[in-house]
Amino acid sequence: MTSPTPSSSSTAVGDPRAEVAHLLRRAGFGGRPEEIDAAATNGYEATVDTLLAGPGPGGDPGAAATPPPDLGPEPTAVGRDPAARKAANQQRAQQELLLVAWWLDRMTRVTAPLVEKRTFFWHGHWATSEQKVRSPQLMLAQNQTLRALGGGDFGVLAHAMVHDPAMALWLDASGSTRRAPNENLGRELMELFTLGIGNYTENDVREAARALTGWRLDRTDGRLVFNPAAHDSGSKTVVGQSADFDAESLVDLLVGQPASHVHVVTRLWNRLAAPGAVPADAMGRLLAAYGPGRNLTALLRALLLDPVFRGATVRGALVKQPVEYVVGALRMLDIRVDTGPGRSRTTLLAALRALGQIPFEPPNVGGWPAGSAWLTTAAAQARLVFAQWAVSGADIRPVTSAPAAARVDAAARLLGVDAWTPRTRAALAQVQDDPRELVLLALVSPEYATN
Repeated sequence: MTSPTPSSSSTAVGDPRAEVAHLLRRAGFGGRPEEIDAAATNGYEATVDTLLAGPGPGGDPGAAATPPPDLGPEPTAVGRDPAARKAANQQRAQQELLLVAWWLDRMTRVTAPLVEKRTFFWHGHWATSEQKVRSPQLMLAQNQTLRALGGGDFGVLAHAMVHDPAMALWLDASGSTRRAPNENLGRELMELFTLGIGNYTENDVREAARALTGWRLDRTDGRLVFNPAAHDSGSKTVVGQSADFDAESLVDLLVGQPASHVHVVTRLWNRLAAPGAVPADAMGRLLAAYGPGRNLTALLRALLLDPVFRGATVRGALVKQPVEYVVGALRMLDIRVDTGPGRSRTTLLAALRALGQIPFEPPNVGGWPAGSAWLTTAAAQARLVFAQWAVSGADIRPVTSAPAAARVDAAARLLGVDAWTPRTRAALAQVQDDPRELVLLALVSPEYATN
């Protein structure tokens, strides 16, 4: 089958079960048949409430079963001893593998998936890569920050990320002084994280860099430490306002800008709803929900309940990112991730690397691409290899137990697909006598690859 292309078919719009299935794909990683059935019974609005409420009083058993890994201390290699440096690099690589496998395992097993989907979104927004940071410990700490603060006040999250040690290493903010201010963090803080392109000037970048000086990383405890003597305490002018800005007051200034509110709404819309500009009527509703308090949960609620989000133009408008594709398949097929050096861990990491997306390794500060960037011939081959592995050990009894003539629809139900196009249905019908081949082809179908 060829690489999938996004579809905006509206055949399932108005079907309550298809509507909640769409919701579970966007606010999580898709729903198993029983989860979609329960959500359809409860109703769309009640399901949104449940998703946003997160784990109940007893907590999330999937999260409890996947506590953050004990990575041990950061490896050190003093001097130029090649053997010691090689050993340190190997130890760090093993720690990174453990970290990636842990997060995949957690995303696969949680019962409140919105928390992890939201954390994954913020990981792409505040994109930071272990390839430069070279500290799985600091990357884990950043991941925990995104999880803990990603549903509150965006300003609080922005403050935490400006002072995040992994971010400081990634954007060279550690060691930026009044004599030699580094502009990387100031530039990306405005361009990617808070304001968006066109809402700041090069002089704003230079002035913001001055405000962010004076911080260095203490590698003994992984904390950023402020040195007043290295900070530029002079007056600075940023986005038309002058003051003795430091990191805290700079963030307050930026997140309070109307352009920042539009930028945050647009970023969330583009990743969870549809690419391109937010429709004007929806933008007004979402900005009102975000409000002066920059309430991210209120914004997400408004997005998920918005009539445009629930309408025909948003269905199938996104392509699943590789992590969404893989985690969704693991959840649908009830496959566990080995966090140790097991076969599934090796296979999954190889699949994600072939697909072009490894957690904790975004390609640059702009994060991962979206849309048709994932629809390459190489990606189609990688999905096929992954699907062959997944189906080989999956429980597909809902398909095998169905009469041959009903298996194509049973595969759609198993994978949370609303409906097959006539072309896909015809292709799947040719292998309905072979349930595993049927599920394999369903996993690489356009309908499953789009979101």
